[in-house]
Amino acid sequence: MSSAGTRYLEVRLARLSLHRGGRTVLKGISWTIRPGERWVLAGANGAGKTQLLKLVAGIVWPKAAARATRQYLLGRQLSSTPFGSKDEIAYLGAERQDKYQRYGWNMPVERIVGTGLYRSDIPLDALSGADRRRIRRTLERLAVAHLAPRRLLSLSYGERRVILLARALVSRPRLLLLDEVLNGLDEINRARVLRWLARQTGRLPWVLATHRLEDVPPSATHALLLRRGRIVYRGGLRRAPLKRWLAVPPRESPAPNARRAARPGGRSLVRLSDARVYLEGRRVLDGISLTVRAGEFWVIHGRNGCGKTTLLRTLYGDHGVAVGGAIERAGTGAGVALDVFRKRVGLIAPHLQADHPAQLTVAEVVQSGRHASVGLNDAPSAADRSAARRTLALFALTRLSTRTLGELSYGQSRRVLFARAWVREPQLLLLDEPFAGLDTPTRRALTARVLALAAGGTAVVLSAHRPGDWLGCASHELELARGRAVYCGPIRRPLGRRRLAGATR
Repeated sequence: MSSAGTRYLEVRLARLSLHRGGRTVLKGISWTIRPGERWVLAGANGAGKTQLLKLVAGIVWPKAAARATRQYLLGRQLSSTPFGSKDEIAYLGAERQDKYQRYGWNMPVERIVGTGLYRSDIPLDALSGADRRRIRRTLERLAVAHLAPRRLLSLSYGERRVILLARALVSRPRLLLLDEVLNGLDEINRARVLRWLARQTGRLPWVLATHRLEDVPPSATHALLLRRGRIVYRGGLRRAPLKRWLAVPPRESPAPNARRAARPGGRSLVRLSDARVYLEGRRVLDGISLTVRAGEFWVIHGRNGCGKTTLLRTLYGDHGVAVGGAIERAGTGAGVALDVFRKRVGLIAPHLQADHPAQLTVAEVVQSGRHASVGLNDAPSAADRSAARRTLALFALTRLSTRTLGELSYGQSRRVLFARAWVREPQLLLLDEPFAGLDTPTRRALTARVLALAAGGTAVVLSAHRPGDWLGCASHELELARGRAVYCGPIRRPLGRRRLAGATR
């Protein structure tokens, strides 16, 4: 056996099936991951990718069957259960990131990464000098050492993702499982992660789940494709039909009259004037002035940590504007509750996905959109149920209406948030990286929904790192750098020749 084989983990799955919530989500899975192999895992939303990674990691258990086996080989030690190997496997997915948001675990980055050394969710013991040096080296490898003293929840979504990758790596795993880890990363951080994966050639085995062809690492050697819980391809990357499964959707043309209302004179829905926003004593936005009018389609872009999410949450009302600046919202003023405005706004954001309890049903989540609440304080009215049924049908979610969020894939949960945002036919849509974790057909369908609303006069404000998510749709753009506006106004042309702010140093 090679030296790589004695140091790193081999996993063998044979004829495994997995049931969740009374449903079969994986069926007849046979797959071997060997040291030195680098796998791409692909499939549509709900195909079973996340559950397959959890099965490998030992987080979920397969259905008992006479011929089904799950084996872990480390050196010459072979185990028929994952118990002795779980600590050797690093698994990173959206659920772990959401856990920090859900429970408010807002600890310094150094402490968060340190939990990877001891395989705990929260810090249990003081870090030694050797621990700190090891953490520092890991952060430096990903070029994020400057974030070490910051608190995790003060970081942007993409920055948190890189920090949690550092947490996974600091444990020196013998198998690395990455579930859509490139979502939410700007071009520089994405390139850093891909370079790190490329440097593992011939050593650490890894599996990367993705929905995008451009996110397939050049260093990958194998591919596994899932369809409705079954393997449809397993083998070398060169022969894998990835283009059929991960093809980039064609650029969407704006719907007729999508920008008609963007001409000067449209009704102002929300206006920021010289806005400064502070979070935990740190200035995140500095001197932002922006007016969003009915029918306009704004795209906000910039590096991870530039303030995109903070800006969207400020428009929604989650963050206040410091003295000296102002925010005005249509239909609100002295004595008018902020909820009056929020009920006219559709919001889709990663933190909102994390905030919803996993036991809520899909129907309950969509109904809550009528009240701009997380969950329902009172029983839904007949009007709530009727509006939710229509919206669920519009987004092809009717068959999922009685399932809980905990039973859904990340991409399916994101579709539910779209339906929740739509249920009151909003005047303003605030979309924070809305297409993260979505497969190609779903992205195409939801883009069409957004454009149809814009054509009817709904204003859209969308943050994005990827041109393909908004190219040809936008009427206006705001480019941010370190919390300040680099450009704010009508979209600059030609879009296709200009790199995003996130791709420039």
